[in-house]
Amino acid sequence: MRGRPARDTPRSDTQWALIARRFSRHRLAVASLYVLVALYFLALFAGFFAPYTAEWRDLDHAYCPPQMLRFSLAEGLYTPALVRHVDPVTFRKTYTADKALTVPLGLFVKGEPYRLWGLIPMERHFLGVDREAWRERREKDGAKTEITPTFYMLGADHYGRDLLSRILIGARISLSVGLVALAVTFLLGIILGGISGYVGGSLDNLIQRGIEVINAMPQLPLWLALAAAMPQDWSPLKVYFAITIVLSLLGWTGLARVVRGKLLSLREEDYTMAARLLGAGHGRIIFRHLVPGFTSHIIVALTLSIPAIILGETSLSFLGVGLRPPVISWGVLLQDCMNITAVVNYPWLLLPVVFIVAVVLSFNFLGDGLRDAADPYGGH
Repeated sequence: MRGRPARDTPRSDTQWALIARRFSRHRLAVASLYVLVALYFLALFAGFFAPYTAEWRDLDHAYCPPQMLRFSLAEGLYTPALVRHVDPVTFRKTYTADKALTVPLGLFVKGEPYRLWGLIPMERHFLGVDREAWRERREKDGAKTEITPTFYMLGADHYGRDLLSRILIGARISLSVGLVALAVTFLLGIILGGISGYVGGSLDNLIQRGIEVINAMPQLPLWLALAAAMPQDWSPLKVYFAITIVLSLLGWTGLARVVRGKLLSLREEDYTMAARLLGAGHGRIIFRHLVPGFTSHIIVALTLSIPAIILGETSLSFLGVGLRPPVISWGVLLQDCMNITAVVNYPWLLLPVVFIVAVVLSFNFLGDGLRDAADPYGGH
């Protein structure tokens, strides 16, 4: 039939189109990509999606358990109000749901004022207590006792601070520290690994011996020593960048080894010799002709280094030598879990671990999918 192309006509897709098609077949990697995009989106707009601000607290609802989000045609979104009970002997706080009293919830409601990205003043939150509806309901019922309406989807800590809000706000630090350290790791790994593999000789021996010395050091004690050496009077911003640099200086060796090994096998190829004979400089040969030849290995090494950096920041902050309050990160939130009694009685304090595990697994699955997709001409 006219107008129909021949079935045996070869497709002339670009390399990036082949990579995208093969990556789309890796369902676990695609799902991990969606999870990471969602988490980074929530972190980027944490002030809006968090029901409360980071500084907001209600001591009358300390260790409040998670409150279920419910919906009915009559009331819309709501959650049962909680009544606090204090044990006169142990002073332990317990809460029971008051089925006769509900707290109305709403979308895009007015709440605690905040500044989006520290610049734009806002009051609207994606989900929170509808205080106007609550006030109208209390006036209609003629209630005399003032009850503070609260909504803790993931519970509260010992100061009555909303754990969900602090997890979302802490994600800005915990997720960004991996990306910032990634840039330093990429530069050190590519430059030092490229010089080591391309130049060779005594310079290669010097760089490799330095890598072996760094790898021989136990990472956690070295992290603790470097973090403890930071001045105590540093601002949270200085501590943040210092922690990022510390994690980067110890995480570039794996990428450098990968780059060196690949350059050793590619520097004698015909196209490398041709570029050298045509007068191309060493920098152009390394970064224009050699490095693109093993992009998949670089992608995998970088992708797998991000969760290691996130875990490093979490470990340092958990042990109290990394980021410190008032800075909020997932590691700082886990400091409340040092008391085993608090964990047993209030297990929702461990919820930041769920987010850490989700991020680490997502990056690992994403790296596996990118590794397979970057070689579209290879077999499974």
